[in-house]
Amino acid sequence: MASDAYNPAVPARVPAFAVLLGVAGLIPFVVLTFGAIGVNVALGERMLRWLVAYGAVILAFLGGVQWGFVLQPVPGAPAVNPRARLGFGVTPSLIGFVALVVTPWIGLGVLMAGFIFTTISEAEANRRGLLPPGYMLLRWALTGVVVILLAVVMFLRAVGAHFG
Repeated sequence: MASDAYNPAVPARVPAFAVLLGVAGLIPFVVLTFGAIGVNVALGERMLRWLVAYGAVILAFLGGVQWGFVLQPVPGAPAVNPRARLGFGVTPSLIGFVALVVTPWIGLGVLMAGFIFTTISEAEANRRGLLPPGYMLLRWALTGVVVILLAVVMFLRAVGAHFG
């Protein structure tokens, strides 16, 4: 059995492939960030909308991860109210939806708040022993990059800077 194979009975660490996919998931954020602040204004507007849409999709995915932790709990994790955790799992999707229906400018702020809220909530779950080892390190790293990229777009578009 490969060392990074998923074994729900003994989640010693986040599998390497999950880390690879998490990092690869940043590629659209990076590409769309540069597109949203590019020289071509029409393309920049389209890329900004796509950036918000991609962020909303990823935020919804993070809520689904919480469902996974309820349906396949970490062995030895303390008992929790599954309804509360499942309810929390839909919150990121709702935040992502709000980001989609407001202006893209406001959507950036909604997404930043959503990613930060979700990660802080997961950190609390981690503190209580509900998440596998290593998960929060990956989440903080990915969330940090995403929030920085969204903030860069928001700032540069606020000051009217475009680059080519």
